[in-house]
Amino acid sequence: MRREAARVVRFVAAACVLCAHAAWAQEPPATTPVAAPAPTGTVAAPPVPVDIPLVGGDAAYVRTPSAPDAWGGPRNGSEATLSDRVVSYRIQARLDPVKHTVDGQQQLTWRNRSDRPVSSVYLHLYLNAFEGEGSTFFTERRRLAANGGSRGTDAVKKGEWGYIDLGNVEQDGAALKWRYVHPDGGPATDHTVVRVDLAQPVPAGGSVTLDMNFHSQLPRVIERTGYVGAFHLVGQWFPKIGVLELAGERGATAPRWNVHEFHFNSEFYADFGEYDVRMTVPKGYVVGAVGEQQGDPVPEGNELTWHFIQGDVHDFAWMAAPGYETLDGEYTGPGSPPVKVRVIYPPEYKASAAPALKASIDSIRYFSSTLGPYPYKTLTAVIPPFNASEAGGMEYPTFFTADSYREVVPKTINEFLLDFVTIHEFGHGYFYGLLASNEFEEPMLDEGLNEYWDDRMLRERGQRVYLTTPFWRFFGVEAPIGGFELERMLARLARAADPLGQNAWNRLSSGEYGTVYSRTATAMHDLEERLGKDVTEKAFRQYYATWHFRHPSIADLQATLSEVSGKPDVVAQVFDQFVYGTARIDDRVTDIVSHEVLPLPGTVVKDGRRTEVDSDTIDASVKKQRDAWKKDHPDAKKGTGPFPWKTTVTVWRDGAPVPQTLKVTFSDGSSKALRWDDDRRWARFEIVGPTKAVSAELDPERKLFLDNNKLNDSRTVDANHAASHRWGADFAALLQGFYALLGTL
Repeated sequence: MRREAARVVRFVAAACVLCAHAAWAQEPPATTPVAAPAPTGTVAAPPVPVDIPLVGGDAAYVRTPSAPDAWGGPRNGSEATLSDRVVSYRIQARLDPVKHTVDGQQQLTWRNRSDRPVSSVYLHLYLNAFEGEGSTFFTERRRLAANGGSRGTDAVKKGEWGYIDLGNVEQDGAALKWRYVHPDGGPATDHTVVRVDLAQPVPAGGSVTLDMNFHSQLPRVIERTGYVGAFHLVGQWFPKIGVLELAGERGATAPRWNVHEFHFNSEFYADFGEYDVRMTVPKGYVVGAVGEQQGDPVPEGNELTWHFIQGDVHDFAWMAAPGYETLDGEYTGPGSPPVKVRVIYPPEYKASAAPALKASIDSIRYFSSTLGPYPYKTLTAVIPPFNASEAGGMEYPTFFTADSYREVVPKTINEFLLDFVTIHEFGHGYFYGLLASNEFEEPMLDEGLNEYWDDRMLRERGQRVYLTTPFWRFFGVEAPIGGFELERMLARLARAADPLGQNAWNRLSSGEYGTVYSRTATAMHDLEERLGKDVTEKAFRQYYATWHFRHPSIADLQATLSEVSGKPDVVAQVFDQFVYGTARIDDRVTDIVSHEVLPLPGTVVKDGRRTEVDSDTIDASVKKQRDAWKKDHPDAKKGTGPFPWKTTVTVWRDGAPVPQTLKVTFSDGSSKALRWDDDRRWARFEIVGPTKAVSAELDPERKLFLDNNKLNDSRTVDANHAASHRWGADFAALLQGFYALLGTL
């Protein structure tokens, strides 16, 4: 998910829903509203020792690669299921579109993968992030979004809050006690995580089934979920179990619960499983959801019950709205089942439907060919209605929301944003969905790598970014730039506050969190330039093949890139500088001098005798040789002559070291490339040749995008403005962005 100043969008994501057992195949039980829970003192079980610890609030990048058999080992396609399913949910839900509530009954079956009994489990109640200003979400919002640069900052008016009330929780008919906990040390008023103490421990390798009911009040769309008018995007709406990590998985040395509070900038992390969900909504509503629809909806008076099932995913979300229309397509490709692709859209944004459908199908094709075949049978894209922009740009497995435009004109910002947001949200289906990284602790593995792969797709398509509107394009304002060039402009390279591998909430600001997208894409671009495009793609294919349907860490990504490329030192340098650190790069040419190598005055020994050569004698000799040269070379270019030229170039490193190429160009059009690949703060290069130098330039092929200031990368012997023109596109793009902004006023 994402939304940023120059790009104006990119968005967030994840929602949840799950299911499990036989009795649910019978007639759906009636759902009744659940009373709000009593104060913690009356609901909570007495404190008991925690035998399995929780991951704390400082958890971030992992530097120890996971064990080969982590998460059950690599999936090769011969298994009975695509993933090693840990949890299943069956949910019966009823939407009240007037009150914007969902009442649900849920049966959750969870398998204990560990080697010890489990006496307590933890559930996320994500929707409580929106219950009031005292939640971790709103507490962090006041701090991180104080200076703007963030989505999800709209004021919440009276009657627009959201929450989830957890009702009865039972294990084999026995009522269980539960209490709110705060794994990350958040405020006591945060209610997004609960601990449930079991009546009977779950034995090692055993399973437990929990029956529960809940009442969810959707907020008016704040971020990732909610309603606007009759449109309902239902995400983070049901109790969802945390992840029990085992030794050798993402740096764990012993079993531990990974179950973070709902943070302002964070997204999600969950086990793979199966989801069987029935949603009852009024007749006339169009419904879209994660997974495959099971037959036609079943009438129940003035309502219809829709049924969706999807295995081998870790999220579930759905939408319901009246008057929406659909546009269908299909993808077929090697290794994938036929994929039914559907765009659901409001009539006012019909213009967005066809471009979103094309971008979706193109994305399936690109990601399938470069990473691995898309394994699911459906993909649903939703165009949000007017005034629901916070519902746009959000990802779930097989289901996402895109952007909304009444008019999509070629070579304008609207066309680019609709295209890019669609590609980006689909791409999450791989990095967030199939690879299932921990978005709480290592957001760069999803948002950052996805952004990088999206830009690669734009590059392969030859697609440029047009930061202009139809109005300004009429006046000829349309100069395009490349996707990676735009990422570089947004990456805040001059002064990074946080490592890319930092978790989602321990950040200076939301604006700095936003660089997880652009700075990761830029860093991966530069790493690709050093490893080679084909090698990098091979490494990412291996990363996907090894870790899909598992949960890789940053260390696992680094290990794969190192192994496949055969250049662990190069990979380690980039990771140390940017993933684990906040390095800054700014190499520059500080001086270039080129002069003729003329005879020097002084004494010399000739024929055994020391003689003195004075300046007048030298001047006369030089003039004579020059006159003879001009006579013999009447068409000689300036900067050539009978004497050799010595060129001295001084370069300066103001930041972290990075391999550089220095290109020196001479007056006859020839050039010489020199390597600067060491840790020296400055270096001086001297070249003696037949012609005068004209200019010196670092990174002449423009491969190094992490360099903070490209305007100082070149210098000429004689003053002119050619050097500054080289990266003048930066200013041009900023100017275009300014024009685009004016056009929206």
